[in-house]
Amino acid sequence: MKTKTKLNLAVGLLFTLILLLTILGSYYIFAIKRDTENILKANYNTLEYSRKMLSALDDMDSGNAASVAVFEHNLTRQLANITEAGEEKATKDVEANFADLKRNPTDGSVKTVIRQGIFEVMKLNMDALKKKSDMAQNTAETANWVIAIAGCLCFLIAFNLMVNLPNHIANPIRELTQSIREIAKGNYRQRVNFSDANEFGDLAKSFNAMAQKLQEFNDSNLNKLLIEKKRIETLLDNMHDPVIGLDNEGRILSANSEALKIMGLKAEEIVGQPAAQVALRNDLLKSLIVNEFESPKAHPMKIYANGKESYFERENVDISIVPTGEEQSVEIGNFIILRNITVFKELDFAKTNFIATVSHELKTPIAAIKLSLDLLQNERNGELNSDQKQLLESIREDSARLLKITGELLEMSQLETGNIQLAIGKCAVADIVSMALEAVKTQADQKEISIVYEAFYLPEIRADKDKTSWVLINFLTNAIRYSSEKAQILVTANVESDFVSVIVKDNGQGIDPKYQSRIFDRYFQVPGKSKSGTGLGLAISREFIEAQGGAIGVESDLGLGSSFWFRLPLT
Repeated sequence: MKTKTKLNLAVGLLFTLILLLTILGSYYIFAIKRDTENILKANYNTLEYSRKMLSALDDMDSGNAASVAVFEHNLTRQLANITEAGEEKATKDVEANFADLKRNPTDGSVKTVIRQGIFEVMKLNMDALKKKSDMAQNTAETANWVIAIAGCLCFLIAFNLMVNLPNHIANPIRELTQSIREIAKGNYRQRVNFSDANEFGDLAKSFNAMAQKLQEFNDSNLNKLLIEKKRIETLLDNMHDPVIGLDNEGRILSANSEALKIMGLKAEEIVGQPAAQVALRNDLLKSLIVNEFESPKAHPMKIYANGKESYFERENVDISIVPTGEEQSVEIGNFIILRNITVFKELDFAKTNFIATVSHELKTPIAAIKLSLDLLQNERNGELNSDQKQLLESIREDSARLLKITGELLEMSQLETGNIQLAIGKCAVADIVSMALEAVKTQADQKEISIVYEAFYLPEIRADKDKTSWVLINFLTNAIRYSSEKAQILVTANVESDFVSVIVKDNGQGIDPKYQSRIFDRYFQVPGKSKSGTGLGLAISREFIEAQGGAIGVESDLGLGSSFWFRLPLT
């Protein structure tokens, strides 16, 4: 039977039951009303007429002339309301006797006979009233039973429909939904088993036919997929960088020959195994998993491979797809790629050693030049004219700039080689700010720039006093350089949680947002600004601050100035 037919039958049955209850209720209500009206019309009215006739008969004894008219009026009404057996004869007798009474009003025996006749009429109606009352009560009781039984029957049928009909419709839909989910997951062998000859049976046949075709299509393309898989594996094996493939559950799907070589494992030992389980017996894989979310270029990994120490940069490549018919992407795994940067690291070491050597060798002759300049400017060695003084001052400025550049290069080379030592201890922020302000006082006075320091009581911090002062001096020097004459530079210090922050704010040109993320990179200088330095000052500042467990940054808007800040931990 079709589902539509079943629904029509169920709804029709419920409608029929409701209609049946309505008809039964209406029938018995009208039956009770009919019985009640019969009692009121036939018997109650007769009793009322009889009572008035008796009252009028009694009034005749007192000589009330109107009582005769009242008696005749009610007698006439009674004659028109005869309903019970024997009532007509008794009423006619009363009528005949009343006629005799009118001819002989003083005859008391006739009145007695009339009273007996009226009582006879009343008795007949009283008996009929009781009988009809019993009939009405029986009708009411029958109505109660019939309606109660019909109501229970309707309730049972409706309850059965309520319980079974939704399940009859919902269960096939639920089974079909589950089968569709299995098909979406790639289980093309899933089938739906509906044997009913209805719409669900037709839907099951269509669904099974579709699943069979999908299975055949999947099987027919399996060989192609295997060929593509082999091609990708060959490509990965011929890469010079180690590559490890993981699924979204952390299970190792593949590892090329370079990855197996540096891990010292075989493919059959790790492929198909959870990475966390393999990491328990392989330190390299353990470090790759533990540091999965760290910045891959921040800390190159040093691994003993190919008979020497090699350096690698880890890169995580997440793989996601958008399933057919859906909008949200789904993560299906990731690749861990170790890029071999050993050659570049060796070149970087060579560059660092070269810069350190050159910087160290240049400091001596530059210092000698400065000493010679001091001797030339000493008036005891002879007086100089204005042109000579101007020339010597220019040479002094250039030599000071060269000395600053070589000092920064030497600091950077020491940072890269790890030879620099930090004297970290307790120190007051006010002392660090005072040292920096004193160092840049002359430079600020030349441009008539005022430096305002604002700070409340600050606890001591844990820092290298000299290196931190050097960072603040670098901030102030840059602020003075890019501020206009007679401008103001604001230095503030405040406590933020377990750190103390120092901020240098100027009102200069500001920095374009696209360059702010690179401002602390080595040798980087903002395009369009005067190239008065090496681009190492901020890079060295970041190294100094981060080496002390702090953080450094910049906030800037074009045309509104810049705020350079660093924060260091409390003691």
